[in-house]
Amino acid sequence: MKKLLSTVCTAALLTLSCGGALSQNYPTKPVKIIVPFGPGGFTDVVARILGVKLSESLGQPVVIENKPGAGSMIGSDQVAKSAPDGHTLLIVSSTHVISPWIYKTLPYDPIKAFTPVTKLVDSPYVLLTNPKVPVKNVQEFIALAKSKPNDIHYASSGNGSAQHLIGGLFASMTKTQLKHVPYRSSSAAATDLVAGVVESSFAGVPNALAQVPNGRLNALAVTSAKRIPQLPNVPTMQEAGVPGYDATIWLAMLAPAGTPASIVNRLNSDIAKIMSSPETQKAMYEAGVEVSLSTPAALSQLMVSELDKWGKVAKEAGITLE
Repeated sequence: MKKLLSTVCTAALLTLSCGGALSQNYPTKPVKIIVPFGPGGFTDVVARILGVKLSESLGQPVVIENKPGAGSMIGSDQVAKSAPDGHTLLIVSSTHVISPWIYKTLPYDPIKAFTPVTKLVDSPYVLLTNPKVPVKNVQEFIALAKSKPNDIHYASSGNGSAQHLIGGLFASMTKTQLKHVPYRSSSAAATDLVAGVVESSFAGVPNALAQVPNGRLNALAVTSAKRIPQLPNVPTMQEAGVPGYDATIWLAMLAPAGTPASIVNRLNSDIAKIMSSPETQKAMYEAGVEVSLSTPAALSQLMVSELDKWGKVAKEAGITLE
């Protein structure tokens, strides 16, 4: 027994020692942040704002790599299978805990395959329509959709994305039949919306800010419970006549499961300083998101609770994919 205890203690000390060494030397090479969505969406925008400052803080290049597809599963799977040394990180949205309820199988466990680092931001979506669509508000949009079942399309960044589910929730709560059109990225969806290929989209605030002020798109409502300062004249969905509708999306940073706590805490501390600076706060505001940080433990709790929440939404909206 004494020999066994000695072996266990030695192993524990070695683990702590290795973890400490990793933290002291980290990072030893460029850090890659995987964004499991296409370029141009608000996840990508936030990643690039953060990446510049994080590179300065870590003393190593931070490379942003877009790996879109399959409702964020392609990029997430890559990180889940990466070495847990802090050199490959992942920025996820609420889609991360939506996918398990949309797809029949996932190549990873959305909770167990990752180590939470920190929550980053919150952001609502905006119901946008092409100006050629003959509606001026949400109630007129609902009436039009009911008069033309499955003829009104809404674009999203892909099957199983937050945009997809938010649109499905809207259709479910308003008893309308909207036709979902998945794209490989939210920017591609916005491009076709501006061109009139599709009539509507539940888009991120950055896409709305790029197109609404110049009149290329109309903003009917934001999906959050409160109006947002970037679009103060746009009502909430509840104000627009859809009681109980509230769908705010969050972004967070994850690392592969098994990443040493020393590295996680270093990243959490550095990111907190970066995101709390006036310069970064201004950049995030202009990107249409609100900085919202957390401890790794709090992010873990959030992911578990959100997994349950979006599972209920997916079931009620009747959204499933192969």
